[in-house]
Parts: sequence; C-alpha cells; structure tokens
Amino acid sequence: IMKENRKYQKEGRSLIGFQGEHGAFGEVASRHYDASLVTIPCTEFAGVFEMVEKGDLDLGIVPVENSLGGAITQVNELLIRTELKVVGAIKLRINHCLLELPGSNYREIRIAYSHPQAISQCRDFLNRQQIEARPFYDTAGAAKMLAQEKPKMTAVIASKLCAKIYNLAVIKENIQDYQNNFTRFLILAREEQKQAADKHSIIFSTAHKAGTLFAVLKIFAESRINLTRIESLPHRADPGNYVFFLDFQGNNIHGDVEKILKEVKRKTMMLKYLGCYGEEVFE
Repeated sequence: IMKENRKYQKEGRSLIGFQGEHGAFGEVASRHYDASLVTIPCTEFAGVFEMVEKGDLDLGIVPVENSLGGAITQVNELLIRTELKVVGAIKLRINHCLLELPGSNYREIRIAYSHPQAISQCRDFLNRQQIEARPFYDTAGAAKMLAQEKPKMTAVIASKLCAKIYNLAVIKENIQDYQNNFTRFLILAREEQKQAADKHSIIFSTAHKAGTLFAVLKIFAESRINLTRIESLPHRADPGNYVFFLDFQGNNIHGDVEKILKEVKRKTMMLKYLGCYGEEVFE
C-alpha cells in the first residue's frame, strides 16, 4: 500500500484515506468531497489519522456522528489526541442496499451480513423479509466476502457503490428503517485551511465545578454565535471530568472569532482549535 501511495504522490495525485474496504460509506463521502482524489482503504480509524500525520496520505476522512447512532466515540477520542486540522465536512444520507450475487434467486435469501450498526438500522426490513442478520466487521467487507466466497442463500447490506465494485446485484435500495439517516464526516489534513469558511470546530475542557460549562457557552450566546453541535466525552486521563466538542458558525477565520476564542481560552483548562471549513450536504 505504501509503495502505491508514493507512486500516486509522485504523479501529483492527492490521496485520501478512509476506514474500511473499498465501497465503504467513507469512500462514498470522499468521492462527493473531491472525485479527483485517490481513495486509500485503512483497517482502523487510527490508521487514517496516523497516515495523514506521517504524510503518507494527503487527507483523511472519518465519521464523527450519525443522526441515529450518535457520536462515533473512537473518532472523537482520536480527535482529542491528534494535531490534525479539519478542512472540510460532508453530511451524507446513508442509503443501505440489499445486495446479492448475480443470478441468485432473491426468494432463497435467508442470511444477510453487514456491520452491526447497519443491521440495527435495517431491522424492520430484515424482520419483514424473515432474513437472519449476521454481523460482519464492515459493510463493504461483507460485500467483498460475498463476491469472493459466494455463500449460498446469502446477501449483504452495503452501499450501492459496493454493487459496482464487487459486481453484485442490487435487490432493493433504501432498506433502512428511517430515511433521515445521515452520517457526518470530517476531512482531516496536516495544515489548517487558509480560505475563509463558515464553520469552526473546537475541543475544550473546563474545571470540574458548577457553572464552568455555562460560562463558556455564555460567551457564544452573548456574541450571537450559532452553535451547531455540542458533545461530551469522559476525559480518560482525568476521570470525573469531561471533554467537550463544539461546532459553531462564523463568517471569518480571524476578527470576531479570534476574540471569542481568546475569551473561551480564559474560561477553560484546555482548548484545541480544529479549524475553519465548509460543510456540504449530499442526499
């Protein structure tokens, strides 16, 4: 993989890494972000961060939250530790498809493999069709397994891109129980984006006493800054305390935003600015 990466970089092509096999929703999102990028699969989320940090990848794309499943804890914990910057975001509607081997008889399908989260999001459909769900490490990995091993009476739940990549037939599209199923992905880079944009992300922690979080949020409220996300995670290095993830809207990188962050820094024990970036929504 590293040899191929260096080859693409010598050709002047930019590389973006995602977690999972080819066809994963991270790859779908990266194609929406920039179709000219070379997509590189990584086994773990940590591998995406590490390869961008080392310069083996130009960019990384990771899911940070899902509208049904909530925050992606592992990714948020990696964001706390990393020095990488956020240079873009994609909000992608997740459309799960039931895929089978070409020439199979749909009526004979008895088993469907997929990632546990995908299975949970399609539970009503699977129950109606009386299909047994079996967990797999990755949606795209399940599609790859089906194409290679060709088990009988078996389908997978994966993206439509997987059908194209692994030459599988689409039995049915949009089988998720709730249609408003979105995953938000962040684009990571080593350097902060220099162009003006309208969204900012920070991570901070406060002293463990009454009123400290309110004092921070009050700064944004008094400045009439719209907050678009606030999440919390227990601080692993300091049990009992929490780390907060906050996204807010702002029209510039410097100016008012810079003044607000100086105020926030005075009210916090730790403040990390992840970057200013644009966000797009894809249906």
